Amino acid sequence: MNDVLFDWDQHNIVLITLHTVTPEEAEEVLLGDAVELDFDEEAAEPRWSYVGETASGRILEVVITIRMEKMRVVTAFEPIRRIERMYLKAKAGRT
Repeated sequence: MNDVLFDWDQHNIVLITLHTVTPEEAEEVLLGDAVELDFDEEAAEPRWSYVGETASGRILEVVITIRMEKMRVVTAFEPIRRIERMYLKAKAGRT
């Protein structure tokens, strides 16, 4: 999955920066061992939600869509406590 191409521009970079998330952190989550949370095809375009960890151990929820075969981060933020606990439990079950 290291050959994944990401679609970044000022719009989505600014949106995640409002949540104090960097593009590098969002990519780390998606390229790591993220857990899929949700799929929404009712939106203007299909969106997938994932929760995972950055290289530094920060847990983030990342929402993406696919545009022209590139992964576009729609938003990224720290998950609510319930989602964080679910991720940590799933992670513990994989070891």
